[in-house]
Amino acid sequence: MAEKMKVLAITGAKSPVIMEVDRPQPGPKEVLVKIDGTAICTWEQRVYVTGKFKMPFLGGHEVVGHVVEMGSKVRTREFKVGDRVAVSVINTCGTCYYCRRGEENLCVDSYANLSEDLGMNGPGGFAEYKVVPPEKLWKLNDDLPWEYGTFSEPLACVCNSVRKTDIKLGDDVVVIGGGIMGMFHMMVAKLSGARVIMSEIDEARRKLAEELGCDITFSPKEKDAVAYVKELTGGRGADVVFDTTVLPAVAAQAIDMAGKMGRVVMYSSVIPADPIPLDANALHGSEKVITGSVSPSIQSFDTAVRLLNKGLINPQKLLHGVFSKEDAVEAFETSIRPDTYRVIIKF
Repeated sequence: MAEKMKVLAITGAKSPVIMEVDRPQPGPKEVLVKIDGTAICTWEQRVYVTGKFKMPFLGGHEVVGHVVEMGSKVRTREFKVGDRVAVSVINTCGTCYYCRRGEENLCVDSYANLSEDLGMNGPGGFAEYKVVPPEKLWKLNDDLPWEYGTFSEPLACVCNSVRKTDIKLGDDVVVIGGGIMGMFHMMVAKLSGARVIMSEIDEARRKLAEELGCDITFSPKEKDAVAYVKELTGGRGADVVFDTTVLPAVAAQAIDMAGKMGRVVMYSSVIPADPIPLDANALHGSEKVITGSVSPSIQSFDTAVRLLNKGLINPQKLLHGVFSKEDAVEAFETSIRPDTYRVIIKF
């Protein structure tokens, strides 16, 4: 008889349920990971609140666990049974045009259903066990609190975003939005040698950003954001702008904040996906670069784990709490509050 495990699946709006399913068995070239905990991302929050996904939904993609079994043909020297690891669960096919070019985050099959064998839909991190190939694992230092390891995936997304901008020492960088991704953009930009300016309405978030090293914060409700950024930069505009919000109006503002040769990254999904005005002639004359960023590449995941392992990024103040899977409703309700950052469900 197959061994069993428990998973935390969403079966409808605000309806997380603990279910028992067959525990996966690793193939010859796979590793079995016992999951210690998984953080709740905005994707899981949206499904929890709306119930809009093919059910049952087995979410979870910010995962930390430890190795409990290795397939007979796993040939890596990087891991051994007992090692704590960060797990990348976003699918990469390895053979499409983008994977072959080292841009795995754009894989044409990145949202493949990794829970199909369990009769569910989703990445599958809200479970007691997960089978993955060894190339999807990163070893975490023994002295790193395991909870910090769950930040590997969101930090990796940010590292991928920052990589696109080629921040130089002394650059002026604007981060719009002080959520967790805005905070990580600020922290990584500071490590890159930039002066960082954050636009954020919430006073508590502005205060936290300053505690974490942000040079200047302001509320766009109190100041004209574009005019203020230009004032701070001698009339030029920012060298780099990261928009981590979801609003179309703010996306247009991000472009206006950038100076000549400025790089603008639309980091977040824009909801609703309304078109924004774009002056093509102004773009022609300024040589601004406008791009997007989605998910982590292998390189950026590796960078994120090194930043955490070496203590160069400390996510302590972005961790709101750890809840048991039995307290899933409380965990999700806490995660969707505007005054919290990351919440982890422990397995």
